[in-house]
Amino acid sequence: MTFWEEKNVLVTGGVGFVGSHVVEMLVGKGANVTVVDNFENGSLNNLKSCRKSIELIKGDLTDPGICMQASKSRDVVLNIAARVGGIEYNRKHPGTMFTANILINTQMLEAARKNSVDRYLCVSSACVYPRYCTIPTPELEGFKDVPEETNLGYGWAKRMAEVQAQCYAEEYGMKIAIVRPYNAYGPRDHFDPEKSHVIPAIIKRIFDGEDPLVVWGNGEQTRAFLYVTDFARGLIEAAEKYPAADPVNLGTDEEVKIRDLVEMIIKLSGKKTDIFFDTSMPAGQPRRNCDTAKAKEKIGFEAKVKLKDGLKETIRWYKGEHAEK
Repeated sequence: MTFWEEKNVLVTGGVGFVGSHVVEMLVGKGANVTVVDNFENGSLNNLKSCRKSIELIKGDLTDPGICMQASKSRDVVLNIAARVGGIEYNRKHPGTMFTANILINTQMLEAARKNSVDRYLCVSSACVYPRYCTIPTPELEGFKDVPEETNLGYGWAKRMAEVQAQCYAEEYGMKIAIVRPYNAYGPRDHFDPEKSHVIPAIIKRIFDGEDPLVVWGNGEQTRAFLYVTDFARGLIEAAEKYPAADPVNLGTDEEVKIRDLVEMIIKLSGKKTDIFFDTSMPAGQPRRNCDTAKAKEKIGFEAKVKLKDGLKETIRWYKGEHAEK
């Protein structure tokens, strides 16, 4: 019998981009899955492959009553729900990002404690790291200086989630895993311009016919993108194998310049689009990539999907779901 078989598992945000992939994997592992979501960042269509196999609760996780209801009689809570956005949204709404995420994290963990949940996953973020950090970035720099300014509210909220998780583990003996995922992408991503991150934003604008394609910064900034199935697998493995209230990076060693990324997406899209780099606009951190050694050591995690392959699949999915309609 595997760890997840017959476990009663709550996935918060399970209708969304990453959450829906986690739900599918857990159902495949034999878990009894309940999803709680407010449907702001996803739809039931994301769960069409397993909808009949799960229980669904619609509710807002800033409400402590909903958190208590959803986590009752659960063996494991995977708290994936978050208020998310791209650089522009985060810059304009630091208070919204801070408060919403603080409330989701605080209410959900407290409810899990009151309901004696055996195991809990705290999903933090690479946004906890400062603007200038060692590359690849080790977990020890998670509380160095202040978070990158373009993600200030979100970054601080995720730092506080980690502190709360560590305090609850110490005081109440809860088994809590903490992960810091890096940039995710893939099918079911957010393509809404206000909330989308770089890869879905570029794909949508290319298929919308934007020419030249305007890219913020000079294109020399780097990122390391984690395909969503790797991301989901990493969350599940962390909860199973390392509930030690000790942060672990989830990412890939494949770092890419934004300039090269944009050119790759244009080529894979089969379009002929010019690029204009707008250096008057913010580009975020100059480099972002994580040290993956701890994830390999503690949970045996390594990314499997190469960037080019993941982009091909994401573009194929987007064309089927959006562009051709």
